[in-house]
Amino acid sequence: MRVNYNYIKVVLLLILVVFLYAFSTVRNSSRKVSTPDIKFVGDDNLFVTHETVSKLLIQNQESVTNKPKDIIDLNELESALNSNPMIKQAQVFMSVDGLITAEIEQKKPIARVSTNASYYIDERGSFMPLSTNFTARVPLVTGYIEKNDLVNVHAVALKVQADEFLLKHVVEIHQNQDKTIDLKFRSHDFKIHLGTLKLFDKKINNLKAFYKKAMKEKALDSYKLVNLKFDKQVICTKK
Repeated sequence: MRVNYNYIKVVLLLILVVFLYAFSTVRNSSRKVSTPDIKFVGDDNLFVTHETVSKLLIQNQESVTNKPKDIIDLNELESALNSNPMIKQAQVFMSVDGLITAEIEQKKPIARVSTNASYYIDERGSFMPLSTNFTARVPLVTGYIEKNDLVNVHAVALKVQADEFLLKHVVEIHQNQDKTIDLKFRSHDFKIHLGTLKLFDKKINNLKAFYKKAMKEKALDSYKLVNLKFDKQVICTKK
């Protein structure tokens, strides 16, 4: 009987491949996870610290450090990070060497509510708690504010952030009981009454035109009210 050595070689090669795969799989799954690498993307303002993130990287009430790779649930870790009200988005990766990397993008506050409760409004218009690590320099929001109804003040705060003139001057956004909006400038004590947000951009253009004219005439400090509720005119009340 003639022995087919090529067939034997193929079988032995397959056995070797299976053995090496099983060996590497067992070895890789038992590899211990090292201390997570935490990276913040975006702004440098750390409302969330490395320590806070490390505490969130907990699985089954224990740190993931020095745990076998095969018992680490990356989705669970991501969910824990994304549940933090200061975190906009978090992604968790693991390398073949067992290095866990957590990339954290924090929320960006654009206004700070200062009523019976104090908290930030982020760029998406949602609640963001204050941080003991960093204080953002953003306009204050006062008046009749409900945490579950931030639509108007969020729209105004977004406009302030995007407009160089408003960003320089506006320090307070006040919402009245009827949902109309008032503004307060940093260097002048007159009240700016926007009214509703209907024709909002036109009203802001009217405000800029008024400010430029009044500044040229050196009359800015002679007014106590600048009423913009009518989109085709600016009505000013002197002191």
